[in-house]
Amino acid sequence: MGEKKRLWITRRLSDKTLERAQQYYDCEINFEDRVYSQDELIGRSAQFDAILPCHSEIFRGDVVEKLDPRVRIIANHSVGTDHCDIAGLKARGITVTNTPDVLSDATAELAFLLMLGAARRAVEGDSMVRDGKWDFWSPAFMVGKQVSGARIGIIGMGRVGQIMAKRARGFDMEVHYFNRRRLPKELEKDATYHASLESLLPICDFLSLHCPATSETVGFMNEGRFAQLPDGAVFVNSARGSLVDEAALLSSIESGKLSAAGLDCFVTEPGGNPLFSKHQNIFMTPHIGSATTQTRDAMGFRALDNIDAFFAGQRPVDLL
Repeated sequence: MGEKKRLWITRRLSDKTLERAQQYYDCEINFEDRVYSQDELIGRSAQFDAILPCHSEIFRGDVVEKLDPRVRIIANHSVGTDHCDIAGLKARGITVTNTPDVLSDATAELAFLLMLGAARRAVEGDSMVRDGKWDFWSPAFMVGKQVSGARIGIIGMGRVGQIMAKRARGFDMEVHYFNRRRLPKELEKDATYHASLESLLPICDFLSLHCPATSETVGFMNEGRFAQLPDGAVFVNSARGSLVDEAALLSSIESGKLSAAGLDCFVTEPGGNPLFSKHQNIFMTPHIGSATTQTRDAMGFRALDNIDAFFAGQRPVDLL
């Protein structure tokens, strides 16, 4: 057996992932779980044949230009790749992969939690009970928006979007969607396709984002798009924070145009937007869509599968 390839695991991954990685590779693992700077990514790259990063490590600009040629593959522990200049990395002869499929269920599950929590005033109710302020009841008390039977609009009908639609059908929701292309009938099921956002947005009691961050989608949920939603709509984002003009979202909440929002993603991460915390009708989680034990193991194994295939001279299944 030849010498083990050097693998840099830039964040603290699941125990099962690290155990497998160390069995087959000479690993350096970031047990401190801190985010490496661009200078560190560049300076230390000469020590490794492969890098297994998360979306917290930025491979753009100078990092792409100055990575040591020893690095042959970047196997991302994420589906999203907006932290990578894929074209630039490919031009350097570096293979890039991601981890699709395995986190779709968990992410859709979290999106549904956000939708339910926002619609049924979970933040306000939880705070009231925890703070000892629940001293009243009436039929008009804490009335929220019913999810069952409502119309949901899904933007991005890929893997996560399709599972979100499946979950919505379990609540007898009427599913509408916008996608770059219409799905085949067997995947579309009973969902209604809209060829434009202008057609989709006005019918959405609930709107859920499940699209990637690209040059076309960054900031696309702006003041004009929020204005097209029905009064009292609920907005959900478990995709990428950069899809949303946060000032426009905040304005829509403050004006009452939106009755509530559920957010797992923010323009600034970690940290989020402190202005959102003033509004109890914004239900927030800290970008944990894929954070289940089963999914973290599956993501780590999928990234290692891609590395294994590459060094075996095979095409990685998730080659970008």
